[in-house]
Amino acid sequence: MLSRESFRIISMTLIDRPVQLSDTTRQPPPRRPWRRWHITLITLAALFLAALLATVGLLWYYAQDLPELSQLQNYQPSLVTQVYSSDQQLIGQFFIERRILTPLAQIPEHLRRAVIAVEDVRFFEHPGLDYIGILRAAWTNLRRGGKVEGASTITQQLARSLFLSSERTFDRKVRELVLAYKMELVSTKEQILETYLNQIYFGQGAYGVASAAQSYFGKDLAGLTVAEAAFLAGLPKSPNHFSPFKNYARAKKRQEHVLERMEEAGFLTSAQREEALAEPLSFRRPGSEQTAPYFVEYVRQLLVAKYGEAMVYKGGLRIKTTLNLGMQRAAEAAFKTGLREIDKRQGWRGPLRTVDPATLTTGNQPVATIDQPLAIGDEREAVVTKSGKDVFWVQIGNVSAKLLIDDMAWAKRRLTGQDLAKDIAVASTPKQVLKPGDVIEVKIKKIDKEQVYVQLEQTPLVEGGLIALDPDKGAIRAMVGGYDFNRSEYNRAVQAHRQPGSAFKPIIYATAINQGMSPASVVLDAPVVYEQVEEEKTWKPENYGKRFHGMVSLRDALAHSHNLATVRLLDKVGIKNVIEFARQVGITSPLSADLSLGLGSSSVGLLELTSAYGVFLNQGNRAEPFAIISVTDNAGEVLEQEDVQTQEVLSKETAYLITNMMEDVVQKGTGQAAKSLGRPIAGKTGTTNEFINAWFIGGTPNLVAGIFVGFDDRRSLGETESGAHAALPIWITFMKEALRTLPVVPFTIPEGITFVKVDPSTGLLNTEQEDQPGNVEIFARGSEPTQAVQRRSDPMDFYKIDQPE
Repeated sequence: MLSRESFRIISMTLIDRPVQLSDTTRQPPPRRPWRRWHITLITLAALFLAALLATVGLLWYYAQDLPELSQLQNYQPSLVTQVYSSDQQLIGQFFIERRILTPLAQIPEHLRRAVIAVEDVRFFEHPGLDYIGILRAAWTNLRRGGKVEGASTITQQLARSLFLSSERTFDRKVRELVLAYKMELVSTKEQILETYLNQIYFGQGAYGVASAAQSYFGKDLAGLTVAEAAFLAGLPKSPNHFSPFKNYARAKKRQEHVLERMEEAGFLTSAQREEALAEPLSFRRPGSEQTAPYFVEYVRQLLVAKYGEAMVYKGGLRIKTTLNLGMQRAAEAAFKTGLREIDKRQGWRGPLRTVDPATLTTGNQPVATIDQPLAIGDEREAVVTKSGKDVFWVQIGNVSAKLLIDDMAWAKRRLTGQDLAKDIAVASTPKQVLKPGDVIEVKIKKIDKEQVYVQLEQTPLVEGGLIALDPDKGAIRAMVGGYDFNRSEYNRAVQAHRQPGSAFKPIIYATAINQGMSPASVVLDAPVVYEQVEEEKTWKPENYGKRFHGMVSLRDALAHSHNLATVRLLDKVGIKNVIEFARQVGITSPLSADLSLGLGSSSVGLLELTSAYGVFLNQGNRAEPFAIISVTDNAGEVLEQEDVQTQEVLSKETAYLITNMMEDVVQKGTGQAAKSLGRPIAGKTGTTNEFINAWFIGGTPNLVAGIFVGFDDRRSLGETESGAHAALPIWITFMKEALRTLPVVPFTIPEGITFVKVDPSTGLLNTEQEDQPGNVEIFARGSEPTQAVQRRSDPMDFYKIDQPE
């Protein structure tokens, strides 16, 4: 055993000697403390990861209810339906969004480059989101202290236009970014650019570049210059703000900015930019005068009835019509001028309004400042400033003009009411007609270097209609439905039904010819009274002028429009037969089954009666009037193609005989003024009781036209305003222009027509003696007279026989 001392020694030894431990039991050294940058780095990484996850989650959330991108692949925007004349001139458009879908290849390169330069210069480099552009725009806006540059790419703008609203919210912006990225995945850059250029809004109701080119410059895309393309490219950012019609200087500055961006992008040289900048821009003003508005509306109604409103307003149809634009312009000009002349004969209704003459010396003009230069023929409002001995001075905006007394002489007849017979006052001096402060209508008559001369005008209240057809095909070549479409859209050429008066008489005379009578057949023109049993009263027709002519030939009765002879003829051929004949040649309106039908008492439409005349001029062949030649959809597929078909409803002989009789209306009857046209013309005037309606319908083998004039409320046009006086001058003015491009064609004489010398008073064969009076008349073979006239012996005949030779 160890002693106590020994244990103490051993213990001290162990304490003083270090203990040797194995490597497996050694304690680790203490850790170093984390430095601050370590903590910062880890924190930032965690925040980035959290932000990334939040962003991904946010994008995933907003991507769940995004619209399908199939709409982009099958892009079918609302397109404009375009209406063209027969010579391919654009005359009308129907649309909700005025857009003309155009392939990218047909969009000029300089226009594509202009849009890319100003909207998204890195378009072909980014994946739908331009991060460099975002940074550049942020830096630019920071430097300039406000938002002066955007960062939305073309793809983003297209996504917004196609799928999203224009509201400025965070949700919409996120959806726009997601859509733009997805669109780049499913579409090529070219597809996106093409859709963008067709979709985006350019102002003035124009969607897409093709519609914008027409709206602002009145031309197709192929005709755009670099200057015009740069202007259009600057519009989408804010079409209203950069409108040249609101602030031309601002619009020009925007164009300059686009040209600068094009140069920066390498699309233009400096010289090309300067040249484009110096080029003057000629804009087509909004709200310019409509072309053939009544005809275009007539076509619209036909299309809607057949294809429905959705197809017409959104389908992008291409409509080729029968309208001849030159004839249409001639019709509108003749109609407008003619109604003004009628209105002036009725009398002056006074100034439009009156302003305080004192304001005329303060510089405050009572009429609008001129925004366009004056031109001869312009119709403007003017204010009378002072009067002289033989002149009035008027102000047109900021231009002073002279109104000579001779150019307002018609206004001495002052109309104080609607009764043209009673409500009349005649001014003794010009100062009773006008005074300072009167606002009037004037037409620019003459412009000298230092002086403008005007004539007094007045917008007519009288209305009417005009229609022109190709009698061979039935194609409508011109249509005027009233004085002003903006004042009244009621189309009197096709919708109005008015009494035609004597213009209906050729239907009656043609019925008689069709029954075997001839132009030489005679009828009594003398007083007659008819009893109207149902109404228990009598009817006594009268001739114009209340004169009687005894026995007259059908030719003369029609040429001079003898009412009594016509009523007797109607009684002879039968009312029922006349109505059936009228249906045969195209009259569809209800017709009165009484003898007043002979005087044109039944109201008919201008189009149907003009078409019936076309049957006569076209050798008895009827062609249904039509306005549309073809309809093509936006893919080029033909939906409709007119197949003109004519039907023989009269014999050629009957048609020629009545036509020849109507030629005499022009040669020696009520339509003699039309002889001035210098070519074969057949037609007939028409006037109704109390001069309420005035008509003339007539034409040549290649054009037939009809016109009527009358108030909508069916009051009198005024004494002497007959068809020959009120309607025929308008018809002549129109036809003089319309026939310029058409050849002179005589009416074809059918083989079944024979020529026979007849006694004019009896219609019987004349004797063969050359010295006996007689007329050479035409007949349908088999209807010529066989009985010779029996003449009374004249004692002078024996005296002549006894005289030596």
